[in-house]
Amino acid sequence: MNQSPDGKALTILVTGGSGASGIAVARALAGAGHRVATVGSDAARIKAAAAEAGGDVTPFACDLAALADVRQLREDVGEALGTVDAVIHLVGGWRGATGIADQSDDDWAFLERGAITTLRNVSRVFFDDIAASAHGRFAMVSSTALDKPAAAVASYVAAKAAAEAWTMAMADGFRKASKDGGGQAAAVVLVVKALVDDRLRRKHPERSFPGATDVADLAAAVVRLFNTPGAELNGARLRLAD
Repeated sequence: MNQSPDGKALTILVTGGSGASGIAVARALAGAGHRVATVGSDAARIKAAAAEAGGDVTPFACDLAALADVRQLREDVGEALGTVDAVIHLVGGWRGATGIADQSDDDWAFLERGAITTLRNVSRVFFDDIAASAHGRFAMVSSTALDKPAAAVASYVAAKAAAEAWTMAMADGFRKASKDGGGQAAAVVLVVKALVDDRLRRKHPERSFPGATDVADLAAAVVRLFNTPGAELNGARLRLAD
């Protein structure tokens, strides 16, 4: 068991819980002794993913792009597991093109909904709970593509940049809440080039995935967030890419 520094089991919400990274993160957090609420848009998929993660993982289905649904999610998770201490936001998506001129409105709408709107909704609904927690954390996953934006991924990097900026604004909010007697909450950006898991490797044995971060390494980094003082983490952009 590897709970918070004071030995408290936390209630942690993992969004995007149906994917490989969500399963790995949920498994690692449950293994560290925390109560995990894992969230996906499809009830059957998130239930199966929670079962695969094992441990103390409870699935919830929610459309995170709908603010009213996220507010209901807060009520449902609170009733089942207690007030949320942390959110690990793994919702995003990827779309690319060949250059600037063919960046489509459909792709932008998809990325805005997945990378920005879901994050805005979740952060607004759970901000006060996280800020009040002695070990409050909010983490999102971003991309090394922001280091040198390319024309072919203009929409993708713009959406990720907006999500990062919002997360840094949350860090400022947590800083102010701490001064006003709140907890030691932290908002963090975890930066990867790409994520890879064993299923993806088996599907593409011809690929070597250079610079990619294994989902197990992402999960380990998430667990470490709860063993590092919030004041040291808040506003950090932590690079996990090789």
